[in-house]
Amino acid sequence: MINFKRADHINEVMSTRRAFIKKGGLTAGGLATATALGAGILPGSNRNSGRQEGMRGFTITKMFIEPINYEMEPFPIALGVMTHLDNALVTLVLENGIEGYGEAAPIMTINGENQQTILGALNSCREFIVGQDINNYRAIAYTLKSAFWAQSAARCAIEMALLDTYTKTLGIPFYSFLGGTETRIETDYTIAIVPADEAKKQAIKLASEGFRVIKTKVGVNLKEDIDRVLAIKDGAPGCGMLIDANQGYTPKTALRFINEVVGHGIYPVMFEQPVLKTDLAGMKFVRDNTEIMVGADESVFTRADAINVVRTGCADAINIKLMKSCIIESLDIAAVARSSNLKLMIGCMVETNLALACAVHFAAGVGGFDFIDLDPSFDASECPVKGGPVYTAPYWTIGQGAGLGFTGRQ
Repeated sequence: MINFKRADHINEVMSTRRAFIKKGGLTAGGLATATALGAGILPGSNRNSGRQEGMRGFTITKMFIEPINYEMEPFPIALGVMTHLDNALVTLVLENGIEGYGEAAPIMTINGENQQTILGALNSCREFIVGQDINNYRAIAYTLKSAFWAQSAARCAIEMALLDTYTKTLGIPFYSFLGGTETRIETDYTIAIVPADEAKKQAIKLASEGFRVIKTKVGVNLKEDIDRVLAIKDGAPGCGMLIDANQGYTPKTALRFINEVVGHGIYPVMFEQPVLKTDLAGMKFVRDNTEIMVGADESVFTRADAINVVRTGCADAINIKLMKSCIIESLDIAAVARSSNLKLMIGCMVETNLALACAVHFAAGVGGFDFIDLDPSFDASECPVKGGPVYTAPYWTIGQGAGLGFTGRQ
């Protein structure tokens, strides 16, 4: 039976929202009003009034934005050479003094963002964020996505800080909030595009440290890529290998590469993003002509992208990265993958232990990730905040501290 009063109310609200946006644009006030209007028509909003009453007063009073800059050893991949970490830190403060932290980690060739665009986006929505109730974290995230859809890393920093703060108000770790599947996860370690002899040295060292899976980058020079893979296998014969082309090959070259690798008796656990992210047909060509599992990384930013991967049958697994998709959308992507019997992988950009901690909590909380690529690029002392999960190669272990486990600035 149609509830005509409810339908009229929704039409009235949506008409008001469209008129407001048309008149005022996406200003800070416009964003706040759009969020309030959207929350007013969410199903069950009245049913939650008792819980909201019990958590009243958790208003965001301050939002701080700072750049994070570190030099790093050159890290060559098919998309370029990374030499600096140029990220951003977001700190949210509630009226009760609780602080939550988030990090934005862009890579221009992957998500089209850099530190300048991120700082600009974060500063432009500060007025909107301050004054919001932390309980409305989903409505805040949805509104930001509608206004800053292209700034995924910037939005991820805000979502991270929102959820860190929110779970601190609940007094539980973030991984528990997501389901609390496990408290310890095992990561692989990535060898960049380096000469074969250097790759072999690194592989020997990694195997001695207890790593069971080694990831390597390829996609620039076919012969050198094959030599690197052979060298890694020679240095760490007992380790599994995950190969990431970062869109570097054409479909035919990708197939030639993986067939050559298999011809040497090497069977990688996955061949990640072998072709251009928009070439799903090309990825399907590779998948259909090799027995090696193919993973989609840069091809998947949204749940709609994940559905396209499922629909086209171009991959066996999806690599979730919070900086590509943000936290809430990543939950949807994981659900799409699970419902379609695709394997799950979690990866990262160039991040400090703050953003890595969020990915660790995500993987441990949701559970069921077959591939974990969260090796740290920096020492814990270089993280802007102290605390968080503890890394002892090759494991991340989560403590029982609330939120992401960070207790304050370094």
